[in-house]
Amino acid sequence: MAAAILAEVEPYGSGQVGEGGARSRRLSLASWTQLGVHLPRSQSVRGSRAVKVVSEWGGHATLTYDTLRFEYEDFPETKEPVWILGRKYSVFTEKEEILLDVTSRLWFTYRKNFPAIGGTGPTSDTGWGCMLRCGQMIFAQALVCRHLGRDWRWIKGKRQMDNYFNVLNAFIDKKDSYYSIHQIAQMGVGEGKSIGQWYGPNTVAQVLKKLATFDTWSSLAVHIAMDNTVVMEEIRRLCQSNLPSAGAAACPALESDVLYNGCPEDVGLRERLTPWKPLVLLIPLRLGLTEINEAYIETLKHCFMMPQSLGVIGGKPNSAHYFIGYVGEELIYLDPHTTQPAVEPGESGCLPDESFHCQHPPCRMSIAELDPSIAVGFFCNTEADFNDWCQQIKKLSLVRGALPMFELVERQPSHFSSPDVLNLTPDSSDADRLERFFDSEDEDFEILSL
Repeated sequence: MAAAILAEVEPYGSGQVGEGGARSRRLSLASWTQLGVHLPRSQSVRGSRAVKVVSEWGGHATLTYDTLRFEYEDFPETKEPVWILGRKYSVFTEKEEILLDVTSRLWFTYRKNFPAIGGTGPTSDTGWGCMLRCGQMIFAQALVCRHLGRDWRWIKGKRQMDNYFNVLNAFIDKKDSYYSIHQIAQMGVGEGKSIGQWYGPNTVAQVLKKLATFDTWSSLAVHIAMDNTVVMEEIRRLCQSNLPSAGAAACPALESDVLYNGCPEDVGLRERLTPWKPLVLLIPLRLGLTEINEAYIETLKHCFMMPQSLGVIGGKPNSAHYFIGYVGEELIYLDPHTTQPAVEPGESGCLPDESFHCQHPPCRMSIAELDPSIAVGFFCNTEADFNDWCQQIKKLSLVRGALPMFELVERQPSHFSSPDVLNLTPDSSDADRLERFFDSEDEDFEILSL
């Protein structure tokens, strides 16, 4: 049997002959499947591309490059509405608007040749960083809503405002960017993940919450709902706090009075003292054992309809995607599984930004194929936004055939202090409990026949 790992996708010509003299050859889709490399119809590449595959056959590892030719699938001609992060579109009359909305989302993929993580660590996240990149994308959407607004659009070649580059700089692959792959990977060590280890949705959410305390410019209140329960009282207490964010003083001071991300410190202070801190609400969920329970599908769809939607991170086992909407019975997502060179500022100091925007129709997959372990995100810029979101969640419980994915309560239920249903040690943190539950792989479960 052959065990194959899809390592990275590179422009054709970067390596026609693999190590050990293996020649590149064309493989049919069936051949890829036999090797264990699954290429969904919706995940396709335009023109000639070379796929580097590490395969093991008879105990010998071989590195080869194989060429694939596919075309990106356009949106189907359907009367079904297309929902993208709270916006409703028609394929027949608004196709350009759909693609512009998708293109305007920040797209973070695998990168190579960036400064070594930790000084001596990896210089590429290919093969292990997909969930980290999805975490970056959902959090970048929160920053876009915070500083640019949901209706902001990126147009190729058009000069963008400074706040756009401030947001983008916060995710560049350098150690002193707030939400860089370096920061996420190193902060993840505190969550029990070694650098280069694959993350689950909950782990990346916990890490981003910690990193957000250093982002004084955005001054976000990040709340991770535990035990499938959103407690309104806790969120109001968090967002209405007038005290500076914990850890804000630990932000790295640079030579000028402007932070690396182009954010003046006095702006951060002023924003932290506002009556309501903009809320990023992340809800880790498990919607089934080994596959999604179809009773949750309608509820999940409605999450993409809400104007506060940041999307969903999840995907398939060990293959993460950033889901931004749906059409019919298909989810629409941005795929991080493309390796691009790390980006460096140009001679003028401007940051080349085209590779951070997906300029082709997005990928799609059947909702039924979604792995049950996900994290749903919402952004409430004001208290009115949060109150509106709460009302929408309450109304959603009345929708026929929509089983609630989580509970919305005013105060913390008494059962929160009861012994954990997973029978973990009493001193296990909430993050530990969620990590063991939400980031479990299918192999961790054993079905016993009685």
